[in-house]
Amino acid sequence: MNLHAKLLERQASGRPIRIGLIGAGKFGAMYLHQVLRTPGVHLVGIADLSPARARENLSRVGWRAEQFAASSLDDALKTGTTFLTDDWEALVKCDGIELIAECTGNPVAAVEHCLGAFAAGKAVVNVTVEADAFCGPILAQKARQAGVIYSLAYGDQPALACDLVDWAKACGFPVVAAGRGHKWMPHYRESTPETVWDHWGLTAEQAARGGMNPKMFNAFLDGSKPAIESAAIANATGLQAPSQGLAFPPGSVDDIPTLMRLRSEGGVLESKGQVEVVSCLTIEGKPIPNDIRKGVWVCFEGDSEYIRNCFQEYSVVTDPSGRYMSSYKKWHLIGLELGISVASIALRKEATGVATTFNADVAATAKKDLRVGDTLDGEGGYTVFGKLTPASTSLAKGYLPLGLAHNVRLTRPVAKDACITWADVAIDETLPAVRVRREQEAFYASAATRRVG
Repeated sequence: MNLHAKLLERQASGRPIRIGLIGAGKFGAMYLHQVLRTPGVHLVGIADLSPARARENLSRVGWRAEQFAASSLDDALKTGTTFLTDDWEALVKCDGIELIAECTGNPVAAVEHCLGAFAAGKAVVNVTVEADAFCGPILAQKARQAGVIYSLAYGDQPALACDLVDWAKACGFPVVAAGRGHKWMPHYRESTPETVWDHWGLTAEQAARGGMNPKMFNAFLDGSKPAIESAAIANATGLQAPSQGLAFPPGSVDDIPTLMRLRSEGGVLESKGQVEVVSCLTIEGKPIPNDIRKGVWVCFEGDSEYIRNCFQEYSVVTDPSGRYMSSYKKWHLIGLELGISVASIALRKEATGVATTFNADVAATAKKDLRVGDTLDGEGGYTVFGKLTPASTSLAKGYLPLGLAHNVRLTRPVAKDACITWADVAIDETLPAVRVRREQEAFYASAATRRVG
């Protein structure tokens, strides 16, 4: 509340929030449209591997050529315009910029961008949740050490789910479960970029016309993206990952309180306080009316007779016992909502979701029998999907995180549906993303040892 009023104050005082954007693809383009309509914000620079593509996207979403005609970052600061570049390091080092939005979708590059921004004293909104899923806790720690803020991106489902969990806890409700919706059938696990559109409900021609990336959309379909986003939610809220991975129970929004109970009570949870994903399809593959596919939810408990009576008196939807209730946001608007993160960080010094612990991980898991010499192609590809797992299990078994399973060669065969381990691959240990992940693993392994001791 009051963010818009505070933005107007910044505009009136001539002190706009000055930001830089790395990556002007789909998510970035959505924000580019909205930032033109947002008072008190100046997008100083955009760094993209293809400035020409960035120019095309700017024009497509309504920018006039003179608005991004700055000849340099200094010129942009002086004139209130925007500078395009392929030099992300220059962008994060620009003294006039206070916040960086990382929108590349490339998890390995995103880690390097975040670290560079921290070193330059810049806050970061990390849209690339794939990076947060495997090293968000250590990135958050490094941001604190640098005296800056690191945050999930509002508009993506993890930050929206974190908002609902925070609401429930701040109201005094015990949180039983939280998560997002999805379109799910078990055989989607095997989907590849060649089969994604048949499952999605589009023809290849329709997808091509819309400029839709089959690998990216397949990452949603095969369960990788739900696992990634569930890990981010768990690590930011303190909820746990199911020991056997996501169950994807089918249901409508009104079914959530009934589904999100302990198994002994007729639900799907092995324990209270977990992340989960609700499917919009029945087990036969039929659409469920009033679904939560595009949204997020939190399920909480009426743990006193008084609260349960209130549920009844106000005629809210509960489980049959009247003990569990849910709240939800049925839609998320992706990059169109990113401005909430920008305003929250700059004006309130508050993240819109940030990892506080390492409870959940996403293990790279074989889509088919893999042979020595095969190259892993990351989420949404032909070789692996992501499986949500407790971080303690991942650490104990040495699972390779999905976010690092890109262009990595196998040195040992891996059977279909088996989780791939660090010992199964040849990986460049000098990459910043690998080093940071290794640092996170060492920190939490030693923390577990201290607890045992």
